[in-house]
Order: sequence, then C-alpha cells, then structure tokens
Amino acid sequence: MRKLMFGALALAVVPMGCETTAIPGDLGTILGGVAGSTAGQGALSQAEIDAGLREALTVGTNIVAARLGKTNGYFGDPRIRIPLPKTYRDIQSNLARVGASAPLDDLELRMNRAAEAAVPEARSLILGAVRSITIEDALQILNGGDTAATDFLRARTQTQLRASFTPYVRQSLAQSGAFTSLEQAASQYGLGGVTSNLQADLTNHAVGLGLDGIFLYVAEEEKKIRENPVARTSEILRRVFGNRT
Repeated sequence: MRKLMFGALALAVVPMGCETTAIPGDLGTILGGVAGSTAGQGALSQAEIDAGLREALTVGTNIVAARLGKTNGYFGDPRIRIPLPKTYRDIQSNLARVGASAPLDDLELRMNRAAEAAVPEARSLILGAVRSITIEDALQILNGGDTAATDFLRARTQTQLRASFTPYVRQSLAQSGAFTSLEQAASQYGLGGVTSNLQADLTNHAVGLGLDGIFLYVAEEEKKIRENPVARTSEILRRVFGNRT
C-alpha cells in the first residue's frame, strides 16, 4: 500500500478550485493492482483510487492556498516572509538601529502583500504543470520519499512556473505600490538606477522567494497526508490512505 500512497500523494501537491483531468487508464491499472494486493481493508476499486487522489489534491492544496493567499500569509510568517534584496536589507538594518527604517519596512510589507495576492494564480499554474506529468513520471514518484511528489514537481516545472508567475507578481507589486516605494528608497539612499531594472530585480526576488514559500508548505502537507491519520479528513482519504498506518 506504500506504493499506492506515493502515487496518490503525487497529486496532493496541486491546487484546488480548477478542473482536473482523468487519471490515465494505465496508471489507474497500476495503482489498482497495488491496492488489490493489499490485505486488511479489501481491494480498492479504480473509482475509489481516483476519488481519493482528487480528495487529497483538494485538501492539501486548499490548506496551502488558505494559509498563504491572505493578509499576512507571507508577511506574518517568519518561515517564509520575503525579506528585501540584500543591498536594501543591509541599509534597512542600519536604519532600524536609529528608528529610521520606515520607508524600507514599508517596501518589505508591500512586497509580501504582492506575493499574497498572487497565490491564487500560482495555484492555477501548478495545476497546469501537474497535468503534464506522464505515467513514467508517476512511476518514479511511486518509489520516492515523503516529499517525492513536491520535489519532482518543483524540479520539473520551476523554470516554467517562474516564467508564468512573474507577470502576476509584477502586476501585484505595481498595484501594492511597491515599485513606487522602491524608486523612492533607491533615490533617497543613493541606489538609483534605471527604473525598469529596479522593478525587474524586485520582481525576480519576490517570485523566487514566493515560490519557495509555496513549495515549503506543499511538501509539509504531502508529508502530513502520508503519515498522519488526522490529516485524512474524509472517508475516502481514510480508506485510500489508511492501509499505511
């Protein structure tokens, strides 16, 4: 049943609220064969496996999206709060000693607000990436560790996700006022440059650390569903995943 667990959790890392595609027949047969060979709760049908995978997808992704896609989802979480780029962070630290870091503190807040606003789009993009996973990919995930699905997804889709996610983060940064704050800070502290370059640097910084935060918690949700019966919040999750514990 452990192999079934790995296969199911390969899909637990993707977003809810979007349409999903049916599991390829060959993969369903593979997973059904694994399930059917497990004693204790009886053979699982392919329909049950399919329902369990979809439920795991919904539960895991909903938790991550709800945590990050709200006010202080990033800014209020010290594990994933996005700091300023190093040059600005050093100035921020020095100014904080004399109580004068407010402009840079505001820039940091606005940058985190932009990441929070972009979480729903990231969820949709990750789902699109998961739809590209092949049966051969899934078989590799079956033999992986507790975060195999998350690690695989990130390794295979990082470049594409960054490219697709960047326009939404840039838009969120502009709407939050972060770019205006950035240009004011750059001028005030002698760090001025071409506006487009400043904006691109801040966008790339926010995108990279924003995705880091998403994948950190996706991996944790994957591990919970694998290991903790309490995380299996419906009957189908308990049936599909319960043979492991």
